[in-house]
Amino acid sequence: MSGIITNKATKAQQYYFSILLICLVSAICFMCSAFVSYRVVALLLLLTVSFIAMTFNSYPVLIAALLSALIWDFFFVPPRFNFAIHDSVDLFMLLMYFIIVLVNTAMTRKIRKVERAAQQKEDREQTVELYNTILNSLSHELRTPISTIIGATDNLLTEFSKLSEQNRHELLTEISKASIRLDRQVENLLNMSRLESGFIKPKKDWCDINELAHDVVNRLKENLGNRTINVQITENLPLFKIDFGLIEQALSNLIYNAALYTQEHSIIKITAGVKDEKLLLTVEDNGKGFPEDEIDKVFEKFYRLKNTNAGGTGLGLSIVKGFVEAHNGTVQLVNIPEGGARFTIVIPAETTYINNLKHE
Repeated sequence: MSGIITNKATKAQQYYFSILLICLVSAICFMCSAFVSYRVVALLLLLTVSFIAMTFNSYPVLIAALLSALIWDFFFVPPRFNFAIHDSVDLFMLLMYFIIVLVNTAMTRKIRKVERAAQQKEDREQTVELYNTILNSLSHELRTPISTIIGATDNLLTEFSKLSEQNRHELLTEISKASIRLDRQVENLLNMSRLESGFIKPKKDWCDINELAHDVVNRLKENLGNRTINVQITENLPLFKIDFGLIEQALSNLIYNAALYTQEHSIIKITAGVKDEKLLLTVEDNGKGFPEDEIDKVFEKFYRLKNTNAGGTGLGLSIVKGFVEAHNGTVQLVNIPEGGARFTIVIPAETTYINNLKHE
């Protein structure tokens, strides 16, 4: 906790709060001086300085120690309101006061140094683990489409005259699918980089969700196999003020994810609606659904379901979550009792109908 406070407070704030706390404790002790011995006050001030030493850096602690010693000497040690100390016990107590503060400060600095070293070691281990995860994911997900493209183009270049028109078309189709897959992986990496850097700023404009959904489906058609896509969005749905590109990518990732984890000939349904000036966008399928103990983890970076052969880098759903949250929205996943899974995006957004928009 002390580390968190130290990291959040600037140097000026540390000085300010240290002085303020000493003055506050001193004022309370002064008002109670008729009932509290001045030597008890010294212990209370020493306890306050010790707390400051555990919370802030060295120099604010030393300033607090000096200030509390002067206040104790001037306002509490008899005779009051001067800096003279006639009792050797009080003089010894004042000396010990500074020794305890210095020892406390030195020990706190050493503890923080050990904590920082442990934190750096943990950060390094997490970085290595993350690097290995990325490397393992990308080594397969990038190599596979690249190998497909290289193999197909090599056949076209060396065996072009021997290939039938159908063979050429099949090779070109393979190149197209692999290129789209490769583009998706690179796009996901770039989007995750943007999310991590905090550069995602939605550029909102009026969007037709019907048009957005059909654009995504048409673009993914080649990668969905024999799965059926049902877009069930009413024509009279209002326009929503959102970032078309971000929500298009989020929807694309959800549909692609549904295709990735369902069997051939599965049905993927896309619906949209409006409630309380919020866009409700759902993608559901009739597959096997998700393991209940993994539902809370699917939106984590690089997380891939256990005991599955489906590909992917584990970035798609975390990007969905990031893009939706950039709109101050939420995305939820639930299993459908009849079988399958349903993703629901809820985004607060301005709405308007086309007739109203003409007058803007």
